[in-house]
Amino acid sequence: MTVGELCRTLIVDDEMLIRQGIKHYINWEQEGFMIVGEASNGQEALELIEATDPHIIITDIVMPIMDGEELTRIVKEKYPHIEIIILSSFGEFDYVRSTFQSGVVDYILKPKLNADGLLKALKTASSRIPLFQKVENKSKHKLPIGQIIEKLISGYEVNYDSELVSLAFPYSHYCLIGADLRNHPSKKSAEFQTSIKMKIEEVIQLNLSQAVHEPLGVEENIIGYLININEENLPQVIKLAHQLARSFPEISLAMTEEFADLSRLGTVYKESLLKLLAYRFYFPEQSFFMKQNLPNLPAKPENFSLDWFTEELKRKHFDSAFQYLQDHVTALSTCYTMDVFEFKAFFGNIIFNITILLSNMKYNVTALENAKYSYFKLIDEAPSAMAIVELMNSFIEEVKKCIDTVQSEPEDINMKNLIEYIEEHYAEPLTLTGVAKHFHFNPSYLSSYFSTHNKEGFIEYLNRIRIEEASKLLIQGTESISEISGMVGYSDHSYFCKVFKKIKGVSPSQYKRKQKLR
Repeated sequence: MTVGELCRTLIVDDEMLIRQGIKHYINWEQEGFMIVGEASNGQEALELIEATDPHIIITDIVMPIMDGEELTRIVKEKYPHIEIIILSSFGEFDYVRSTFQSGVVDYILKPKLNADGLLKALKTASSRIPLFQKVENKSKHKLPIGQIIEKLISGYEVNYDSELVSLAFPYSHYCLIGADLRNHPSKKSAEFQTSIKMKIEEVIQLNLSQAVHEPLGVEENIIGYLININEENLPQVIKLAHQLARSFPEISLAMTEEFADLSRLGTVYKESLLKLLAYRFYFPEQSFFMKQNLPNLPAKPENFSLDWFTEELKRKHFDSAFQYLQDHVTALSTCYTMDVFEFKAFFGNIIFNITILLSNMKYNVTALENAKYSYFKLIDEAPSAMAIVELMNSFIEEVKKCIDTVQSEPEDINMKNLIEYIEEHYAEPLTLTGVAKHFHFNPSYLSSYFSTHNKEGFIEYLNRIRIEEASKLLIQGTESISEISGMVGYSDHSYFCKVFKKIKGVSPSQYKRKQKLR
């Protein structure tokens, strides 16, 4: 891409999680692209095109109000210069085919969406735009300091003039100072941003006599400076940073470790400054962050077992399921090095899964369905981990109301007794005939009755209960696989392994090894 010219991209999809995923798959600016807007349907997209003037549109096919097929047709009629990339699910090839007839450049299957595929499609689209063609043949004159810094931050290898750099930065070491305005209510005010920059530069000039500072053209709503100073004067920079933090307690400020090689600028910016600034999400009361001042990182919590959580809900063990979720959420909120998008995505996925599962269990989830997208939006905009934990607790209370107030059909007492009996005696040598005798049923009738009322057969249900219990014991790792097979009711170890692999997709030993690696 040309220096200073990024390929403007508009994302159109009715699923917020998909839009968020696309935004975080690649480093847009580093690759020469920038996201100029988001829309949840074709109609919103058309309204944004005039304001954002995109080069590329990434759009879903199936959306409410106006779908991607109609959007593609209208865009190609009114704005033929805009390149379009289609997102589709399996089974939508007829729609995709019609969009290709309208002139789309590429399509990506949503289930296979990843960073490499997205970047490949974007580069294919940009290669068809005259402005971005044959960039590699541009003149290779010596770059001024500002462009050297810009390219280094963007992740490019730069063959810069060392004499020019020595003249611009005469001192031995560098560090970065940054201010994050993304969660400040006045972040969109140019006057506010200018006042922050002026204050930072004033403090630097007044307090650092033997230093050079250069502004960083970094991400939107982040103000950054490269400081060049001798190593013995670095304590002055730390003192200055603390002073700035006291001046702006409502803004997250950070200072990186020192480095002596300017070529490390991009790495330090991405791996240190941006991460330090993001830590305020986990420590909202703290305004200044340095690596050496961070608290000890607590032990990483065990991976959340969605399978176990789902089984507990299916069995209507709601208290244990929600307690497990809340304990995990509390532990997760202390892992301050976790990527903020990953943290938020976990909660969005949990809300989605709970809503779907309760619907399948015939609960009235209308209120949850109506509130779901509101929760997604609030989670996306939440300024801190604690705010999201509170949102999750609020959602769980809504779920409990749904469970408590649902007017479901009267529960089949016979089926309830059968399920309870199996869950209590699964470790014993249960058979269909034995259980039928216990409940005074004909074995053939019990088999048919169980399948009709439980959506799976007696043996399938018994095996699933046993394998779930075996999975828990394997994770604990205190007994051997052979011992566990007997503990959950299997007298034949090889049969246990066969059933385990059928249900879990891997052998017990593979499952155990996989859990240890997590």
